[in-house]
Amino acid sequence: MVTKKIAASALLSYMRHETTLASLVDWAEDALLEADFPEIDVHLLTQVLGRLGLADVRTFGLSWEECENLVKMLGYELKVQMMEPV
Repeated sequence: MVTKKIAASALLSYMRHETTLASLVDWAEDALLEADFPEIDVHLLTQVLGRLGLADVRTFGLSWEECENLVKMLGYELKVQMMEPV
């Protein structure tokens, strides 16, 4: 089952450079085809995952602002922190 938390975690992993855009797109496409969603969140999750599934198409891309908006749609808030190198 794909929940809002799982979708937000996948998106955050991409934003942290822990996974590639291609991997995020593949995950979103697979989830749309194969996953179950909580009934209350079906529309929202299919909308978010549909957008992520198109992110590898040059015309659509995926900007930081779009990522931030998708995270907000999923019910989360991003906080950015800068640290000095060790």
